[in-house]
Amino acid sequence: MAGVQPQGDLLKMSHRENWKVQHERLHVKHRGHEAMHAEMVLILIATLVVAQIVLVQWKQRHNRSYNLVTLLQMWVVPLYFTMKLYWWRFLSMWGMFSVITSYVVFRATRKPLSCRTPRMVYKWFLLIYKLSYAVGVIGYLTIMFTMFGFNVFFRIKAEDSMDVGVVMLFYGLYYGVMGRDFAEICSDYMASTIGYYNMGGMPSRSLTDDICAVCGQKILVDVDEEGIIEDTYQLSCNHIFHEFCIRGWCIVGKKQTCPYCNEKVDLKRMMNNPWERTHVLYGQLLDWLRYLVAWQPIIIGIVHGINFTLGLE
Repeated sequence: MAGVQPQGDLLKMSHRENWKVQHERLHVKHRGHEAMHAEMVLILIATLVVAQIVLVQWKQRHNRSYNLVTLLQMWVVPLYFTMKLYWWRFLSMWGMFSVITSYVVFRATRKPLSCRTPRMVYKWFLLIYKLSYAVGVIGYLTIMFTMFGFNVFFRIKAEDSMDVGVVMLFYGLYYGVMGRDFAEICSDYMASTIGYYNMGGMPSRSLTDDICAVCGQKILVDVDEEGIIEDTYQLSCNHIFHEFCIRGWCIVGKKQTCPYCNEKVDLKRMMNNPWERTHVLYGQLLDWLRYLVAWQPIIIGIVHGINFTLGLE
């Protein structure tokens, strides 16, 4: 057949030439099927629209179940692909993250809650949050570094530097999403266990002026003093907290209310420089990208199932 290369010639070709031949074969195979391709595109668009509407309604009406199912998929779907594709590096990191995070979640859900648990929980997820943010930014800069051709000055192949950038960007986004979702679960459990306020909005326990409402530990640094390790923060409701505790409560745990009186927290007042404000924006970006990681494979699988049922190839 014209245009078909013998197998021996394909083995002698470079990677780019081999890809070009395979691409030409694909065009020959699907020539004359334009109507079928248009139908498949319409099915894809319709499925994406319907899935988006269903997910939005599910999240608005049953937010807790939506978050739990999404977190489970975020945890399981990459595991399936890494085992199938033998990505042992990601699998080892996934295993370490899962073991440590499982222990942290276990400690956060125990009753009675240990007085040291909240600080441990928030420190762990703040660490994951900052590491994922740094790795994601480095990955993005590496991709830009390659696209502008700077890798040539360091004699690095474009394929190698691009692979490193994509992998680091994926690691940063994936563990950023996982860390935030697990932090949400822990913060909800600890908020109910700490018990300073209830569903009616009235505090159920008395809080003295020198006690942090998040961890229950004594505050040793005054609001006006500068601490060696961490400072003390006072919210607009006049309640004071350890820096790590309230930052973890607001940023990592997605909370924008006072842990004691449930009053809304002004995040802009807490964050004094633009670099810290980018952490909030980065957190919003993670929320947007969760859909792509958790639900996109499911939607694509549904599209393939519809195409198979209708006999579309």
